[in-house]
Amino acid sequence: MKRRSFGRFGEWAALLWLLIRGYRLRHRNWRGPSGELDLVMSRRGEIVFVEVKARSGSGFGGALGAVNHRKQAALARTASAYLSRFTLWDRPCRFDVIAVERNGRGPGFRVTHQANAFQPDLGRRM
Repeated sequence: MKRRSFGRFGEWAALLWLLIRGYRLRHRNWRGPSGELDLVMSRRGEIVFVEVKARSGSGFGGALGAVNHRKQAALARTASAYLSRFTLWDRPCRFDVIAVERNGRGPGFRVTHQANAFQPDLGRRM
């Protein structure tokens, strides 16, 4: 599977993973002035911004390690725009990361969900 198609597969796998666990999809690939939010979900009244990382292996920190401080800041700016656009500042929210990684050279893969992966300062209590 090519890199781009594995990335798309990773987003679908993450979405299915969350839907099975009771999350509801609000938006997919929502574009704001500072970037894109892969998945915006809701669950029990909470807005969940999900960054999906698909990787062929766990080397170099793996998929979870790819969400560094610069990426977190960009996600926070985009999430702020989202909350403003849909007037959701009164709702609790969090930032999750889902890693979809291949299991060796075989066809299998592993999904790792890191809930509340980081907490940026959005100027309000999350």
